[in-house]
Amino acid sequence: MKYRYTKYTGDLLDDIDLEDLVSKLSDLLMSSGFNNPWDPSDGEEDRTMQALHDAILEALFSEGMLSDEALQQLLGEPADGDQEGARNKLEELIQQIMQKMMDQGFITQAPDLEGEREHRRGTGGGYGEDNGPVKFEVTDKALDFLGYRALRDLLGSIGRSSAGRHDTRHLSTGIEAIAAPKPYEFGDTMNIDPSSTILNAVQRQHAERDRGAGLVPPMPKAPARRAEAEREGGGPASAGIEVDYSDLMVAQSEYQSSCATVIMLDCSHSMILYGEDRFTPAKRVAMALSHMIRTQYPGDSLHAVLFHDSAEEVPLKQLGRVRVGPYYTNTREGLRLSRRILERQKKDMRQIVMITDGKPSALTRPDGQIYKNAFGLDPFIVAETFAEVNACNKAGIMINTFMLARDHDLVAFVRRVASICRGKAYFTTPYTLGQYVLMDYMDRKTKTIH
Repeated sequence: MKYRYTKYTGDLLDDIDLEDLVSKLSDLLMSSGFNNPWDPSDGEEDRTMQALHDAILEALFSEGMLSDEALQQLLGEPADGDQEGARNKLEELIQQIMQKMMDQGFITQAPDLEGEREHRRGTGGGYGEDNGPVKFEVTDKALDFLGYRALRDLLGSIGRSSAGRHDTRHLSTGIEAIAAPKPYEFGDTMNIDPSSTILNAVQRQHAERDRGAGLVPPMPKAPARRAEAEREGGGPASAGIEVDYSDLMVAQSEYQSSCATVIMLDCSHSMILYGEDRFTPAKRVAMALSHMIRTQYPGDSLHAVLFHDSAEEVPLKQLGRVRVGPYYTNTREGLRLSRRILERQKKDMRQIVMITDGKPSALTRPDGQIYKNAFGLDPFIVAETFAEVNACNKAGIMINTFMLARDHDLVAFVRRVASICRGKAYFTTPYTLGQYVLMDYMDRKTKTIH
């Protein structure tokens, strides 16, 4: 029997890095309500299989996910003129990609349409036969992965391949030996450095022998210890290395402080005004910071607070799902909630990272009613907000503000906040926000702790 051999061209699906593709789809997967913040259900339109199909199609051709050879294999030669065949191949590839994303746990099909697998031919799997658009849901695994990739990209952009802990200028006798060992002093942790201690003892004994020409014993034992050693050994104790108090050396480590952080995200309407989505980059930074603290700083804590007409704490794993809305900016309520959270944390450092692009425009009255005024800086709102900043300062909480706008009133307000609580104010953009936040978090070395 004769066999016919053909050149193996490989599977186009194997040429696609699924993790890179998921990263490029992050704006779709972390839909923030940019299209219509007034309709809470509008985000469902971004979570259809058809929307995913279109986003994958754009990524394949616009983001360089396919090599030139793969494109030629997929589309064929222009002279062939088989457009229908190329379209079918492309459609099949996108279907395989969506199925692989589901198999690897990045997305799941919406529960109310589970089991609806039959789709109309040529619609990219976007519609069921009778039930309308087929929707998908983003999994916790996908959001955690997007946080990791955001952190990796941000650390790479600032020239760091890894992150350590919060280093200070002070040395302590801790567990991790980083600095050179030092002589033991009363009060130090008994983290004995064995090699330097034994070396000190040997050098001291040799020096004593040299001075006494061998006539002076290295280090006489106390009578009780010597008698006990002779009884156990059946005779005089053999000479060994005697460690004296002055020989003790302890390992030093850099003092590594712990930090409790609340990241305050402004989700008011201004975060998506003027045709720019500022909220999604802010969420991406919050997710990256969460991933960094969980993996690199296990002793630290992070909480997330959304402030809008009021304020609320959200679980960290839900950060990727929060949305902007038609809200005002209740900065005072966000600071108050953050302060209450941090006052429960027993950490060396406590800080609030506030990301905003708007001046305070709302306030919660004692009776629970929301007072709103979006025109300029309302003196009543500003005074109450500064009072809360003072309360944070008295509690030892630093406020670092990252501004995504350059409005004159906002700049004046933020500078005042920084001066009250001895914090920092950063004028940044959605593109550089992550670098500023991570650099500020990793470079805090000014806290003096004894």
